Amino acid sequence: MKIALVHDYLTQKGGAERVFELLCQHFPEADIFTSLYDPQNTIELGDRRVQTTLLQNIPHAAKYFRLLAPFYYPAFRSLDLQRYDLIISSCSSFAKAVQKRPDAKHICFCHNVPRFLWDTKSYLREYKDFQAFLPILDQIFHRMKRADLIYAQEPDLYVANSSTVAQRIRTIYNKPVITVNYPVDAARFKFSHEKENYFLVMSRLLSYKRVDIIIEAFNQLGWPLVISGDGPERSRLQAKAKENITFLGQVSDAERCRLLTKAQAVIVAALEDYGLVPIEANISGTPVISYGAGGVLDTQIPGQTGLFFQHQTPDALQATLLESCRMKWNYDEIRDHALSHFTEKVFFDRVGTLIQELCEQRVPHLVS
Repeated sequence: MKIALVHDYLTQKGGAERVFELLCQHFPEADIFTSLYDPQNTIELGDRRVQTTLLQNIPHAAKYFRLLAPFYYPAFRSLDLQRYDLIISSCSSFAKAVQKRPDAKHICFCHNVPRFLWDTKSYLREYKDFQAFLPILDQIFHRMKRADLIYAQEPDLYVANSSTVAQRIRTIYNKPVITVNYPVDAARFKFSHEKENYFLVMSRLLSYKRVDIIIEAFNQLGWPLVISGDGPERSRLQAKAKENITFLGQVSDAERCRLLTKAQAVIVAALEDYGLVPIEANISGTPVISYGAGGVLDTQIPGQTGLFFQHQTPDALQATLLESCRMKWNYDEIRDHALSHFTEKVFFDRVGTLIQELCEQRVPHLVS
């Protein structure tokens, strides 16, 4: 069976790209396609050939890839994938639009529906430079929504990373979808029963991540907080943080693993569609204190692997932090739960079954 792997664009290294990297490793003979490829700033693909679209020829396209939004659908439609029996797309926007031959199958690993189209105002909060153009963008995005609904019909099956994303796919696209929680590479992380005296935030510093809530809570508590990550909100957040809060910026992979292993707990205040950091924390034997909505509902067990706070406020977070200090965490149990649910083996065993079912036309009874 000849397989094509397709991703929206390989110009950065986020959670979606890490999942695509795992797909590439699992299917070493598959051909790789994307709209734009910047090997210096994305996942490691070794000497694998990456086939791109005509957008790759535009100067500085990889740097300003968001400006090309109206052109991605025609770019993906122009890819010739007729010789492939199975297309596996990794998509949070455009890759699902690729065309297959009638007897081929297309399975889409959908990280989300395009937020900039279906949740424009909250999306643009992160990109203030674009807000002045909102009236024009509204007209462009209206046309793109119609295209998105049409091209969303191309995949034979959607695989969502969480029940939250699955519900969006059902509601917006009205397509069959199965939820399979995405994995992390467990071998990259270390485990320890010994914890140090700090709590950890590991996040891009964007407004929707609500790191401001965490800072306000720790300003009042005076407890040590370490923040790993960078972003446009960093200066504003640092200005309001007291001396008990340390900003590290971007850290090495080794330091990242050490921080996750030794923290008292990892804190997540955002409503995440899925979220790999809570799973990475659990695999390191570290509990997670998180806002109780979105992807963490699929990955965390309250009282066993972490705790939820129900309102995105400093007071709600403080109360849960105080509760966490009264807990007797079983670090082995935290890690064992993550290893039994979110490893590559668990993921690809499920994916292998789905591909077999899809190719044998037996998927519908599996769809949730």
